Amino acid sequence: MSAAEEVVTEAPAVEAVPKRAMTLGYGTSLVVLAGLILMPLFVKNFIIFQMTMLLIYALAVLALNILTGGSGQFSLGQSAFYAVGAYTTAILMEHFNVNYALTLPVAGVVCFAFGFLFGQPALRLSGVYLALATFALATAMPQLLKLGFFEHWTGGVQGLVVTKPDAPFGLPLSQDMWLYYFTLAIAIGIYIASVNLLRSRSGRAFMAIRDNEIAASAMGIDVSLYKTLAFGVSAGITGVAGGLGAIAVQFVAPDGYTITLAISLFLGMVVGGVGWLPGSIVGSAFIIFVPNMAESISKGLSGAVFGVLLFLVIFLVPHGARQVALVAQQLAGKLKKN
Repeated sequence: MSAAEEVVTEAPAVEAVPKRAMTLGYGTSLVVLAGLILMPLFVKNFIIFQMTMLLIYALAVLALNILTGGSGQFSLGQSAFYAVGAYTTAILMEHFNVNYALTLPVAGVVCFAFGFLFGQPALRLSGVYLALATFALATAMPQLLKLGFFEHWTGGVQGLVVTKPDAPFGLPLSQDMWLYYFTLAIAIGIYIASVNLLRSRSGRAFMAIRDNEIAASAMGIDVSLYKTLAFGVSAGITGVAGGLGAIAVQFVAPDGYTITLAISLFLGMVVGGVGWLPGSIVGSAFIIFVPNMAESISKGLSGAVFGVLLFLVIFLVPHGARQVALVAQQLAGKLKKN
């Protein structure tokens, strides 16, 4: 076998995911959607707030899944894009009195441009070197937000307070409930758009690059364009999530967007299943609720307990929630035949 053939037949860094495995079944999707719609009617405002944050982080994890599961590029810098989106929304709302709903597309466009431009120099990097470059971006972003040059807009170390919106048109909904349904609507729209993107010509180009860049280039795919485009799309969705997070938390500050957030989002993607978009919400639930569970078990050793739980999840389900879903589908198929 020649050297060129060895390169072409090299195993992909990210496991390929069939198109049907990207989404849930139609019936399962309706059940999950119904549960998400009805849930706020039976729980307290604090639980509604937690579920809102779950949807927001799920969007950020989904964005990372498009970048890694779709195009095979690893990033530890999603917290930087999340921070840019959050600050864009906060500045527009508090300094320019822009309606909260209108700030989200602006945050998405700003982060798309930021991610696209960052992807240009990152084209020379791949694998662990690209991860290190994005790690540097995530580490630097909180310090950049504290600079005196931006302090008038960002509030510096003290941050900015964001006003939580009321329900429009006199709807009999609390602020938390309205924001939950608003976030749910945006999350559903972005999820559908993401599924269609990965099933489109651009999505097939992403996955061809993920599987083998040399083969993709030989087929006429503009590798540079699609790799930077993947960065831009991922950053844009993360920016929208950051804007929603700023509205939900009602506060933005540099220390809220450290490398810890980036690692948490990456962890959520792995637990949910790389390349499986519905797993984003499972991964988001893991990074929100499991730390609280670990703290309830032992406050002094919460980090150690969380590490043990994470180890068990990775050991028992190495391919994340996607593996559980596939096993469940196989069992359902056998039961139906019997």
